Amino acid sequence: MTNQRGRRLGAWCAGLLFAGVSVIVGFRVADSDGITPVPQLLAFLPWLLAPTALGLLLTLLGRWWAGAVWGVAVLGLLAWFIEPYGRSGEPDGVPVAEVRVLTSNVEFGRGTGSLVPVIRREKPDVVFVEECEYTCQATLRRDIGGAYPYRQAVVAGGSQGSLVLSRYALRGTDGVRGTMGMPGAVADVRGHALRLQLAHPMPPLPGQVALWHRELGRLRAFAAGSKGPTILAGDFNASQDHAAFRRILDTGLSDAARLAGADRTPSWPARTAPALGAQIDHVLVSKDFSASSARFLDLADTDHRALLVDLTLHQRT
Repeated sequence: MTNQRGRRLGAWCAGLLFAGVSVIVGFRVADSDGITPVPQLLAFLPWLLAPTALGLLLTLLGRWWAGAVWGVAVLGLLAWFIEPYGRSGEPDGVPVAEVRVLTSNVEFGRGTGSLVPVIRREKPDVVFVEECEYTCQATLRRDIGGAYPYRQAVVAGGSQGSLVLSRYALRGTDGVRGTMGMPGAVADVRGHALRLQLAHPMPPLPGQVALWHRELGRLRAFAAGSKGPTILAGDFNASQDHAAFRRILDTGLSDAARLAGADRTPSWPARTAPALGAQIDHVLVSKDFSASSARFLDLADTDHRALLVDLTLHQRT
């Protein structure tokens, strides 16, 4: 009798685990981000393997064979969707320039002090800085302004300030409208016009999922309308498991981390990454680019890891 009760309890617990995971996977299958708490949990889709595996163990111990079939089906779907999303091919054109790009969310400017030595050491050509408020922008101008004479900024406090730094001459653009600053520019890279756009939509907090969708939609509209070489980089507050982010990739852009073999590397939260987290910081590039490396760098005093990528711009054929 005791063994039978234990098996029933195990089967009941397994059913709860499978039901919860199945809801999240169902939205992924439906290509939808759903409502709270679905978009928040979709960011951690690969980690749903853990409760699924536990549920399978419970079904085996409880000899609940129908549940085991359910668990195997959920596990198979998770394995399918964990595969990287988007283009991974190489451009056909002749290489014309090497471009090193760094993006970093410095969390209300607090991580600026640790970002400066990284910029000095890695020497990126273009730097995207999210949540760079007044003090952050002043510090970067003072400490590395000589090496980066060109900038395009949204000057604001808190999380709304953002900045693009460049070794290349910049011409400012209208950027993308959002709650937090998303400046844009066109860089002159050896005579080639390179469109630069910083991304920092609102996160999918409870009660703000619709706003998050709208701002990701504006980034998608920018990507769809951009002609020629383009880099769209920053803190997207979204991963490849979010439908709204995949729709940006579906415009023809590729994730540089994916191209360089670093897909699924967590960038947030920095406290638990890389052991646990989600990749929500991205450098997206048009089909004019290949990527030879992508490194996620730990910075102090910010909840995001920085992302450094080495790109090659190819001549279109």
